[in-house]
Amino acid sequence: EEAEFSKILGTIRRDVPITFSLSEKSWSEGVDISKAEKLFSELEFRQLIQRLKEAVSNLQNNGHTTPPSAPLLNQGGEEDALLSPPSKEEGRKSVAKRGGRREENAPAQGSLTDALETSTIPTQELKETSVALWLINSNLTTPTIEDIYGFAQTRDWRTAREKIFKEVAGRNLIGVLEDIEIPLLPVVEKMNDKGVCIDVSYLSALSKEYHKELALREKTIREMAGTDFNINSPKQLGEVLFVKMGLKAARQKKTAGGALSTKESELEKMRELHPVIGKILEYREFQKLLSTYIDTIPEMVGPDGRLHARFLQAGTTTGRMGCEKPNLQNIPIQTELGRRIRNAFIAEKGNKILSVDYSQIELRIAAILSGDKKFIEIFRKGEDVHTAVAAEVFNVARDKVTKDMRRQAKVINFGILYGMGVNSLRQSLSEGGTAITREEAQAYFDEYFSGFYELARYLDEIRASAHTLGYTETLFGRRRYHEAIHSNIPYIRSAAERMAINAPIQGTGADIVKLAMVRVDEWIRKEKLGENVSLILQVHDELVFEVKESIVESVATEIKRIMEHVLDAKENKGVPIVAEASVGDNWGEMRKIQ
Repeated sequence: EEAEFSKILGTIRRDVPITFSLSEKSWSEGVDISKAEKLFSELEFRQLIQRLKEAVSNLQNNGHTTPPSAPLLNQGGEEDALLSPPSKEEGRKSVAKRGGRREENAPAQGSLTDALETSTIPTQELKETSVALWLINSNLTTPTIEDIYGFAQTRDWRTAREKIFKEVAGRNLIGVLEDIEIPLLPVVEKMNDKGVCIDVSYLSALSKEYHKELALREKTIREMAGTDFNINSPKQLGEVLFVKMGLKAARQKKTAGGALSTKESELEKMRELHPVIGKILEYREFQKLLSTYIDTIPEMVGPDGRLHARFLQAGTTTGRMGCEKPNLQNIPIQTELGRRIRNAFIAEKGNKILSVDYSQIELRIAAILSGDKKFIEIFRKGEDVHTAVAAEVFNVARDKVTKDMRRQAKVINFGILYGMGVNSLRQSLSEGGTAITREEAQAYFDEYFSGFYELARYLDEIRASAHTLGYTETLFGRRRYHEAIHSNIPYIRSAAERMAINAPIQGTGADIVKLAMVRVDEWIRKEKLGENVSLILQVHDELVFEVKESIVESVATEIKRIMEHVLDAKENKGVPIVAEASVGDNWGEMRKIQ
């Protein structure tokens, strides 16, 4: 359905009655780069901004000029470029102009991986500079060598590197670069090289089982519908559900073509209308698990029997690690069907899989950053945060909090941290429970912020600061720029405000996890345990190791200690950081270690 919509958007209409010959036309009016950059930033055309700059620069180098009113790069004002967001000390500033000629050691290809293989530039310098550029502009994930040259506006490597590191220093990001990101580079490289052992025979058996279940769902769906049709066709599925069977949920969204949507989120609204909806959702789940993981992973396993996914240190805008080929961070664990995939990730003979996972790290960070005394006290006493919040919101004693109250409090807790509005909160609270009104959702909001008023004040301050500065910072100083927060388009501005509220919390979580990776690696090297302890996966707030069986208990204890003490007593403001360790023969079936 989304692919068809994209096709409509991307198809060029050739039946429009116009007469135009490109070869006879030339553009002589110039271009206002600052306005173009602002528009591209709002629309998130991240790569197009740099391409536009390079195109204009090439014209200038060839003797063409742009009008004085349309400078190559912004010289200041409120419409600064995406690649030169404001720094706290220097205010609005421009990127250095292009200069110099192409040097012999400057690779022509944009891929950093290609550059590492073909360039005479030292590998470590390339990696450090790429990460440094990402710190300057986190929207530019996994920067390529062309991104480096483009930002510095020169193809001389030494000059480009110097300019980027000078910019990092000017934005007070040296601490993040030198204490977190650069020490992490070899840790990520070792993790990628090590890979994780895969039980291919297990996945083969799971594939047969799931394909059989998929075929059964397909047969059942057609029997329920009373007709033979292509279940994977949104158009045919829509005709069967909405025309032939006459099903329709309240507030059902439509596609660009006006047809009722058959997206998963829309079908979930209809689950109670007919049993066929549940079968369709099950069919899609089996199909996705098979195509994305179960049938794909065995083809990616190397000769060593291990899967070497590519973890990306600068792979997200939030500061967290990314992952590709395949994306192991997206393996669904909400359902039993998805969780079973983790059973294929195994330890070699004589080893165990050790998982150490931070517990409620973002809620704890919210307490630390906001300094909310009541929130801090909940964690300091070791109480269940969702139960405590439920008691506050619903005005009941903690021993009177029901399972549904706790569920709703959990939704509210995480919704608040992600900048969720009243309408979104109402929808989320209504899923999997009794539907609530907007007025009820607003009342929950009011009770929450009344009880945790210091947290409410902190979130308001973050929003206001993002509007003023254009960026937010983590506890460690990592910045995320929010150019769209000044957009005149309401929904774009609102989305940017939500990101701004969450960025310091999620970004601090990313910093803590990365620091934990660095410090655990330091301990492994210090104790000369490299042959017996290996970091093999980093997923969300979890570090996964392969450890020699005879020492797994002692290793778990030490890694847990290291992870829980990344923040010192002054930094954590009395909020204990808790990590939980589990061990097993595979990633899916594990027991907790106290």
